[in-house]
Amino acid sequence: MTTRVRNNNMTIRIETELEKNREEQNWAKVTELAEQLRDKSPNFEYLSDFLIGEGKLEKYLEEWPPIEANIHRAKLGLIEAKRYLQLASNEAGKQAGVALDANLLLGKLNYCCGQYAESLNSFQLAELDSLSEKKLPIRSLRIVAESFAIKALCLAKDNSASSKFKKAEREEEMNKSFATASNLSLLYMQEFDKQQMSVSSVTGTHSPLPPPLNKTLSPIMEQALLDAPTHLVKQNKPVLALERFRSTLSAVESQSVHTVRLKLMCQMAELLLQGMIDKGYKPPLERPQKESPWKPKQYNNLNQFVPKNEQEEILLVLLIAESIAVRHAVLSQFPEFKEARNNSLQDAFFIYDLLTLATVRWGQVSLLQESLERAMKFSFEEPYVWRQHALSLIACGSHKQALNTLVEVIRIDPTKSINCLLAARLCFEHLENPVVGTNYSLDAMKKELLHPSGLLGRCHLYIGIGYHLQQTLSMFKQEKQKLNELAFEHLQLAVQLEPNDHLCHYYLSLHLANNEKMEEALYYANIAQTLRPENSAILHLTALLLSAKREYAEALDMVATALEEYPDCLNLMYLKAHLELNEDNGDSALTTARQMLELWKTLYEGQTTSDVPECDRKSDTRSVFQLYTSEMSDKDSSSLQTHSVAASKVEQALSEVASSMSSFSPRPGPQRAWLLLMEIWLLLAEIYLNLNQLADAQQCIQEATQIFALSHHIMHMKGLVHMHKKEWTEAKNCFQNAVAINPNHIKSLQQLGMVYHYMDCQGLAEATLRNAAKIEPSNHITWYNLGKVLESINEFEKASSCMATALDVEAKNPILPFDTVPLCFE
Repeated sequence: MTTRVRNNNMTIRIETELEKNREEQNWAKVTELAEQLRDKSPNFEYLSDFLIGEGKLEKYLEEWPPIEANIHRAKLGLIEAKRYLQLASNEAGKQAGVALDANLLLGKLNYCCGQYAESLNSFQLAELDSLSEKKLPIRSLRIVAESFAIKALCLAKDNSASSKFKKAEREEEMNKSFATASNLSLLYMQEFDKQQMSVSSVTGTHSPLPPPLNKTLSPIMEQALLDAPTHLVKQNKPVLALERFRSTLSAVESQSVHTVRLKLMCQMAELLLQGMIDKGYKPPLERPQKESPWKPKQYNNLNQFVPKNEQEEILLVLLIAESIAVRHAVLSQFPEFKEARNNSLQDAFFIYDLLTLATVRWGQVSLLQESLERAMKFSFEEPYVWRQHALSLIACGSHKQALNTLVEVIRIDPTKSINCLLAARLCFEHLENPVVGTNYSLDAMKKELLHPSGLLGRCHLYIGIGYHLQQTLSMFKQEKQKLNELAFEHLQLAVQLEPNDHLCHYYLSLHLANNEKMEEALYYANIAQTLRPENSAILHLTALLLSAKREYAEALDMVATALEEYPDCLNLMYLKAHLELNEDNGDSALTTARQMLELWKTLYEGQTTSDVPECDRKSDTRSVFQLYTSEMSDKDSSSLQTHSVAASKVEQALSEVASSMSSFSPRPGPQRAWLLLMEIWLLLAEIYLNLNQLADAQQCIQEATQIFALSHHIMHMKGLVHMHKKEWTEAKNCFQNAVAINPNHIKSLQQLGMVYHYMDCQGLAEATLRNAAKIEPSNHITWYNLGKVLESINEFEKASSCMATALDVEAKNPILPFDTVPLCFE
C-alpha cells in the first residue's frame, strides 16, 4: 500500500525501524522516527505527514478509547493528527502512495470525533469497497479491518433513510461491512499470533530479547465482532445471525480473543434459548471453506463434533464457554486483582445461569452439577455459586451433600433468610429430619427480623410445618399437645402475614385435619383451592376431607377432575382406587390400579435399568435395610417394648424371611421407584382379595416380594390372605413378622388382635389392640375391634364405650390417612 524509495542507508534504517515500531504499535517512537525521516529526506514529506498523523491518532486512542463519552475530548485532542492526515490525503499524497491509508485513518479519526457522515465520506474517497482481496501486511490488515468496522458502525447510526428500500439497502451494506470487518479482525489476530510465535521460536526461551507482545483486539474491532450478529437479530434475521455466530466461533482461536469469544458464545446460546429460530433451525453443515486472503482460518478436523440439533448446539456452546471461563478465572485473592476477579466471576455466573436454563429444560442436571463442581475452585466466599451448587445437588438427589453445601452458604451469607429456608425444606422434604428443619426455620425468622426481605410469612409457615411434622411423629401426649399448639400458632401467623399464599392455607388445613377439626380444615382447604385451583396436593387434601364427611361420590368426582389436569399423578390414582373400592364392587378400582401399573412403566421403567444416569442413581442412596431402619425409628421412641426386645424381634423376622430366599440384593436404579411399584402390586392384591380372587392376589404379592421381600407391608398382605382362608396360625405369624419389622404398623396390630380373638386368646387380643389405640387413638377400626374383643369376654360396658368411641372417631376419619397427602412447597 505505502510505497517508498530508499535513497540511502540512513533512510533505509529509519524505514526499517518505522515498520518494526508500527507493527509493535510503539507510536511515540513512530512519530519520532517520522520526524527524523522528514528532516533527513524531504522527498518523503507526505509519507512523514502520514506517519506522524497515524502515530498521534493511535497514541491518543491508547489513552482515550473511541467511545461516545470521549467524543468532545477527541475533537480537541485530535486536531493536530487530523491536520497531518489531511496533508497526506491530497493529490500529492496520492502520488506519494499514502492517500489511501490517510483517508482510511481520517475515517477512523472522524468516527472518534462523532462525525459519522464525514467518516463515511473518507471511506468513499478511499474507495474502501473497491479494495481487491489480496494478502496485506499486518498493519495494513488492521487498518482495513477497522475501516470496515467503522463503516458498519457509522451506517448503524445513520437514520437518514427516507424509504424502506433505502433502509434495506443501508442494512445490506452495513451487514456486508460487519461481515468483512469480522473476518478481517479474526484474520488479523491469527496473523499477529503467528508473527509472535515466529519471533518466539527465533529468539528462543532464554533469549535476552524482550518477550513477544500480547496485544488484544482494538475496541473498534471487538465492537464490530459483537455487533455483527446483534444487528441481524434487530433486523429480525435470526437465522443469518446464527450463521454469523457460527462463522466467527469456528475460526481458529487466537490468544487475544477469549473474552470476545466468551461473549459471542453467550449471545449465541441466548439466541437459541429464546426460541427465535425454532422451525428455521438447521444444524451446522461441514462446507468446504472458500479460499480468500481476507478469510480467517477455520477449524477443520475429521474427528470434529458437529451438533445434530438445537439442544446439542446450545449445550456444546455453553460447555465450551464454561471451559474458557474456568481456564481464565482469576484465583488470586490479593486486593490488586479484585476487579479482574470480579469481572471473571460475572462472566462465569452468566454462563452458569444460561447453562441452568438449558440443562434443567432438557433434564441434564448432572451436567450442570459437574460444571458447578468445577466452579468451586474460583468461588471462594461466593454465596451465589455455592447456592446454585446446592440446588443442583438437590436436583440430582444428593440431599446430604446439598445440606452440607447450604450450611456453607449460610456461613458465607449470614444475613439472607432464604438460605435457611432452603435448608429447612431439604430437611422436611428429603432428609426426614423435621427437628433440624424447624431449627433452620427459626434461624431464618431471626435473620428475617434483622434483615427484612419479605419472607417473614414464609418463615412462620416453615416453622409451622416443622412443628406439625414433629407432632405427627411424637408419641408423648404432653409433647404432642405442645407441638400441636406451636404449629397452629405459627401457621395462623403465616396466614395473617400472607393471606394470598395458598401454601399457608393448605398447611393450616392439613394441620386442622390431623387434629380432627374437619369443618375448619375444609374451610381453609377451599380458600387454598381458590388461590391455586390447579394444585394437586390441595385437591388431594380436599378429596380426603370430603371422604371424612362420607361424601365419597363428591370426593371421587374431585379426584377424577384432578386427574384430568394431572394424569401422571400416582398419589391421586391411588386415592381414586380406594374410593372406587369403597363405592362399588372393585372392578373400577381394578381398572385404576392397572392404569397405575402402566403409568409406572412409562414413568420409571427407564430409571430402573443398570445403566441409569448418575443423577437418577443419586436420587435414593439408602440401602433396603436402611430404609426400614428409618421407618422403624419413626415412633420407636415410645414403643411399648424395650429397644433390645424390638431389635431381637426384627432380627428374628428378617432371618425368617431371608431364609426362604436363595438370594437377595436391591434392584438397580432409584429405590423409590421400586417402592412405588411394590405399593401398586399390593394395591392390586388388596383389590383382588376384595373380589375374592385369591390366586390373583397371591400372584400380586409374589411380584411385590420379588421387589422387596423384607417389607412389613408384604407381611401384612400375606396375613390378610391367610385370614381370608381362615388359616389363623399362618396369619398370626405373618402379622407378628410385620409388627416385628415395624412395631408401629397399625393395620398389622389391628389384624393381629383380631387373629388372637379368633384363636380365643382374648387377653393377647385386648393387649395388642390397646397398644394400637395408644399409638393411633383416632383410628375407628382399632376401637371397633377392641369393642368386639371386650364384648366376647362379657365386659359389656367397656365394649359399649369402645363402640361409641369408634362411631365418634369414624365421622372424622378419611378413607386414607391424612399422612398420605404429600408435602407441597410449590
